[in-house]
Amino acid sequence: MSVSIAPADQSLCRDIPEPLPVLGRDVTVPLVTGGEVTYAALDYAASAPALQRVWDDVAAYAPYYGSVHRGAGYLSQLSTDLFENARRTVAEFLDCRAEDQVVFTRSTTDSLNLLARALPADCQVFVFETEHHASLLPWRDAWVTYLDAPRTPERAVATLERALADRDPHGPALVCVTGASNVTGELWPVRELAAAAHAHGARIVLDAAQLAPHHPVSVRDLDVDWVAFSGHKLYAPFGAGVLAGRADWLREAEPYLAGGGASRTVARRADGSVDVRWHESAARHEAGSPNVIGAYAVASACAALTEAGFDDLVARERYLIRKVRAGLAEVPEVRVLSLFGEDAPRVGVISFVVAGWNSSHFAAALSAEYGIGVRDGLFCAHPLVRTLLGGDPQSQGECGAPEAAPGEKSLNAIRVSFGAGTPDEHVDRFVAAVRELVRDGAKWTYRTEDGRCVPAV
Repeated sequence: MSVSIAPADQSLCRDIPEPLPVLGRDVTVPLVTGGEVTYAALDYAASAPALQRVWDDVAAYAPYYGSVHRGAGYLSQLSTDLFENARRTVAEFLDCRAEDQVVFTRSTTDSLNLLARALPADCQVFVFETEHHASLLPWRDAWVTYLDAPRTPERAVATLERALADRDPHGPALVCVTGASNVTGELWPVRELAAAAHAHGARIVLDAAQLAPHHPVSVRDLDVDWVAFSGHKLYAPFGAGVLAGRADWLREAEPYLAGGGASRTVARRADGSVDVRWHESAARHEAGSPNVIGAYAVASACAALTEAGFDDLVARERYLIRKVRAGLAEVPEVRVLSLFGEDAPRVGVISFVVAGWNSSHFAAALSAEYGIGVRDGLFCAHPLVRTLLGGDPQSQGECGAPEAAPGEKSLNAIRVSFGAGTPDEHVDRFVAAVRELVRDGAKWTYRTEDGRCVPAV
């Protein structure tokens, strides 16, 4: 394997911005071989550590906690202002159109399920088999067309255009596509796919869970109809997500949840039933007491990334990507997974397999012997990973479960992912550990327990 690598000399290093401060950067973990080491968190694609700035903002607000939209008291009014200002901050972060709505949800998965519930009758959905399950599975009540994995960005656009050309032009249609793969990290041609969708009278929703933490996302520039993302991948704590975009389908749909907050008025009818008028704003799909702290944390993360500057964030990430890919390229036993090819632009997400190793065994050894946290499995993108590994994309599998004992063939992979808070030392230690494990083998014995490869005690 060969890659074109810019030299990592001292002049280059001096131009690379420092990582952003994140929680957990000084946490130490025990090694099975003895002693402790600073934990190298390289599983950002699953959940990125919270920015210190975000945590400080949340801590400062916590004493002023109050329910929103319902109270006359000072703390309730303050919390309401904070909640609605968070909505505006997110809209600015995404460069939303003036008429767009920003709905706070629990996650990307929740956002896309909300949109799936809001689809008009007889809506046809087009989704590539390469999607994360959050994008692949919510459309159970729609007429879904699953598109084969394309091997180039151009082929992705051509595949979508052919599929859209064959649909009923008079019915509603929606295209769902990722911005950056959670398996390969490769960037998808979102703007071109949006143009193809609109040319055929379809709408498009962007799963930006892996894109928004790494690159600016502009609803206007990409010309997408909706964007979904999760706070816990954007350096905020767990529990909050966003669906932002066109209001009409959301306004016309039944509320995602029925209850207080979504309802404008409720009255008894003469026949004893209940008459309800629902809000037409984002509140329509935010029934119940909302996660104010979660929304505020997401907005804080949006503000922090904007202030840090995506030019600097992207420059640092590209530097780390070059480091990791160059190091892996020096180990012949390592095969990096790619859909579009080695030269495709990507974010800091790299999946690979190691000849002679079960992926769960390799990931367990990285953790237990080196204090490095990566992820192994099918990454909730089973069809894509199986296609890339040469397996049957339609076969069943469990997220993260090893399909073979240590040393046996496995259709799982290993994923290393990083971002704005990753220091050089973490990726350097990772590359050195991969090299050492392949050369010398594991120092410890491992066994399978509850579907995981763990050190034998």
